[in-house]
Amino acid sequence: MEEEFEFGFSEDPKFSVERYEEMIRNHDQYFFDAQAFENIIDYYIEKNDPPKALQVVEYARNQHPFAAVFLIKQAQLLVVTNRASEAFAALDKAAMLEASDPDIYVIRGNLYESMERYTEALENYEKALDMAEETDEVLLHIAYVHQNMGDYEQAIAYLKRCLEQNMENQDALYELAFCYDVLDNQEESVQFYMQYIDNEPYSYAAWYNLGNAYTKLGLFEKAIDAYDYAILIKDSFASAYFNKGNALVNLEKYAEAIEVYRQTFEYEQPNADTYCAIGECYEKLEQMDDARAFYKKSVKMDSKLADAWFGIGVTLDFEERYFEALHFYKKALDLDIANADYWFAIADAEYKLGRIAEAEEAYEKVVELNPLDVDAWLDYSSILYEQEKLIEAIEVMTQAIKNNPEAAELYYRMVAYLFAKGDYNEALNHLEMALASDPEKHYILFDYLPQLQKNKVIIDIINKYTR
Repeated sequence: MEEEFEFGFSEDPKFSVERYEEMIRNHDQYFFDAQAFENIIDYYIEKNDPPKALQVVEYARNQHPFAAVFLIKQAQLLVVTNRASEAFAALDKAAMLEASDPDIYVIRGNLYESMERYTEALENYEKALDMAEETDEVLLHIAYVHQNMGDYEQAIAYLKRCLEQNMENQDALYELAFCYDVLDNQEESVQFYMQYIDNEPYSYAAWYNLGNAYTKLGLFEKAIDAYDYAILIKDSFASAYFNKGNALVNLEKYAEAIEVYRQTFEYEQPNADTYCAIGECYEKLEQMDDARAFYKKSVKMDSKLADAWFGIGVTLDFEERYFEALHFYKKALDLDIANADYWFAIADAEYKLGRIAEAEEAYEKVVELNPLDVDAWLDYSSILYEQEKLIEAIEVMTQAIKNNPEAAELYYRMVAYLFAKGDYNEALNHLEMALASDPEKHYILFDYLPQLQKNKVIIDIINKYTR
């Protein structure tokens, strides 16, 4: 007959695990109390070994058939191993033994949520809410479901309730920022975090999210102050340094931004994005060798980072090395084919290399991808005008104006083309529109056709608007 040993909960969890493993090795049968089994299961969960944990659950259920806790643990592990129907069955059995355990409804809610059956998920979370002593995690789950359903207002209401239960819930703080972001409601976001900080002045996460909200509102000085508080409370907070660097870039304080970006390296491994950001700062300071060095470090760490390849191209373009620049622009484009800025740089480089047909094609791509880029329309039409393709240049301007009816520059350029073509009445119509839109920019016309400065009709019309 097999000998039975009994192990109780007084012992050290590590001891329970050793005894359990000994039992398995000896093909023996030891008896463990419920607490010891829980410790052993948790040990394997922490070691990220669900199959072993499930094996322990089987033993535990045989020895403690009326303990709902093991059915609940089993369900959790079945969820992790993608065995949903078995998990549902285990939860049903657990509910028959102990219907008031909130974990049953939380796990069932998770299952329904993962199946996108949101109504049933909410029903279960609401049940858990009635039974749980600490409700912040359940409220967070409910908020997630509302987010998945696209109801961000509801999600915000639950996230606020979650934070009322537990001010320390970091996930809720960040999710709240995300919801305000989706609703593009940064003012309310600022208001919330300010109130929150009044109660919790040492919450680095709240200061950080406040900084992000200010950044999105374009209030970069205030954002920097908020990031500084976050850093003061947690000096190893790399993301706060990085975002502070971005805010400094927006204020065109590039040298300061470089210093702040470099500080992130003290607290986390250097990464491709930070190297790329530093490269961009050096580029803005026109220190092209330094810029290129950092862009190269960036692509070495992440060869898929299109902006860094593009940055290398920009530094070469600045040095009038257009042929080399093109190579890097195209590498960036391969990674992000629909990026209008990359196409624009390619169009410009092709033009400078005298490859006019290629430049035309690239400009066509820019305005197709970003029809609001006024400069691209002007450059595109300019190439056509230089090749004496007047009708095409006018067509391009017509399209440009259709997409950007407020842009006076386009009307002035159109006037120049129409005069060149000899359509004087049409030209004068457009001149009136241009002057009505922005009389100060009339010099654009003379940049293109200086001879018009001697045209009395035109000067009279301009004087009417600029007096």
